[in-house]
This record gives sequence, C-alpha cells and structure tokens, in this order.
Amino acid sequence: MRIIDGSQVRQHLTYERCIPLVREAMIRFSAGRTQQLLRSILDLGEGRMFGVMPGDMGEGGVFGAKLVSVFPPDGSAEHRSHQGVVVLFDGKTGAPVCVADASEITAIRTACASAVATDALAWMDAEVMAILGTGEQALHHALAISKVRALKAIRIWGRSTERAKALAFQVAAETGVATITCQGAEEAVSGAEIICTVTSAREPVLHGRWVSPGAHVNVVGSSYAGPVEVDNDLVVASRFIADSREGVLKQGAEFLAAKAVGLVDDDHVVGEIGQVLAGALPGRQSTDQITVYKSLGHVVQDLAAASLLHDLP
Repeated sequence: MRIIDGSQVRQHLTYERCIPLVREAMIRFSAGRTQQLLRSILDLGEGRMFGVMPGDMGEGGVFGAKLVSVFPPDGSAEHRSHQGVVVLFDGKTGAPVCVADASEITAIRTACASAVATDALAWMDAEVMAILGTGEQALHHALAISKVRALKAIRIWGRSTERAKALAFQVAAETGVATITCQGAEEAVSGAEIICTVTSAREPVLHGRWVSPGAHVNVVGSSYAGPVEVDNDLVVASRFIADSREGVLKQGAEFLAAKAVGLVDDDHVVGEIGQVLAGALPGRQSTDQITVYKSLGHVVQDLAAASLLHDLP
C-alpha cells in the first residue's frame, strides 16, 4: 500500500494537473458515471465533527472514502481545520492500494473546483477578484483562479487585519497580481467580478446588495447545513448552480436558509456545474446575471486526486 503524505501531495498535485482532473470528475459525477453517498457527519460537540464520504469512480476504476475531522481553529499557525485521509481501493481486485493526506488534497481540489466553476461562469475578461476569509482556502483560491483568469487585482478581507495583510503579501508574491487588504467586506467586493467566500462564518459576511451585476460568486466555506456565508438576497438574486444538487438540497446552508423563509424552492438550484461543463445546462445567461457556485465538495474529486497521485512514478 502506498502512503502519500502532505508534502508529496503539495509537490505533485499542482493546480495545472488538478484543474482538468477536477473538471472531468465533475462531468462524470453529473452524468451519473460515478457512485457516492451524501457525507455522513458525526457531531463530536463543541464545533467538532467527523465526516465519512464514500464513493466509486465507476467503470471498474478506483473506489474508496475520505475520512476527515473538522475542528474549530485553536489559534495556532499549525492548526488545520480539515484533517484526515483518503483511502483508495483497486476496482478490479478490491485491495486497498493507497492512503493519502486528505488535508492537502481537500485544500487543493476545493480551490481547483472553484477555478473550474469560475472558468465556466465568470466573464472571460474578469480582472478583479475579492476573497472574503484568510484561512488556508483563501491562498489556494487566489492561486487556482489566477490560472483561469488574467487577474489584475485581488482584494482580501478578513476579521483579522494582521492575517489579511500577511495573506495579501503572500498572494502578491506567489501570483504576481497586485493584492490589497480592505477594511470591510463591502469594500472588498464593490465592483469585483469574481468573489470567493472561504470563511468559517456562521452568519452572512456577504450581502446581495453589495454584489455588482454580472459578478460570479464561489460560496465555499460552509460545507453542511447550519453556518451561512451569504444572505438570502444573494441566493434569490442569483443563478444558483451546485457542485451536487442533491447535496445542496439537503446540506447547502445558504440555499436552505432562503428556502426556510419561503423565498426559493428546490427549482432555484438549477443544476450542477458538471452539467454546465458538459454543455447540458446553460451557465451564465446574460452579461448582468449574478451567478453562484455552491461548493460542498464531493468525494469523487478526492478519489480522482488520490488516484492521480497513486499512479505517478
């Protein structure tokens, strides 16, 4: 059995490799060529959770699961919110063949999924991106999305000004894109053509009235029913596209909050990004339309990434 640690994931799972890999996995997912269950979440109390995500890539390929813990930040620089493993089994023999670091895979593939969605839904000439949040996903989103759009400006807002400034410096150094920090989320998103919410917020940090016509928004931070990053107004005003429609209907916090007060129904989730990528569902329908990609993450992204790593020499 091959063991792939975090340093090996970082070395080999590049954005250039992962973006097309995730794109193909999302197409296969939406076409029904894979199998997966909704994630099971065990509540450990005090904001701590343990998740199990099983899946099968289909067509005699690999199958397996991601086992991941999600713990609140403890204030240390070393803390990772998501920790765990991706376990890979051979589709022909049933043998376990690989255990890979889930923290690094999750961090990279989540950002690459947002890059895929951005490439499909954002204006082709989008140049200004706002990132709300300063955790590990913020840097990965800046790096991944800069691979699919020729960005000229990145704005960052976070609750900690010091962390936002440090992140802005790192983003500018690694992307070569002019990056600034903003005092408020409204300032950061004003006029932005691409917006990424990658926070651990339990209440909205992004309000629909702040979002410019034609913007594309990746809603990423909340991965289960409960915490919401964006308000009902944005959900209602947007063309709302999921990574997994079934997942969002049952676990997509922002959609469920708007549905609970009668502002939308299930038809508001028009479909999945894999359908857009395959040409089976229209993406952006007009220049002024606001598009939302709701990311929960699904295990076929993790399995595809772990399979690539396992197959490398």
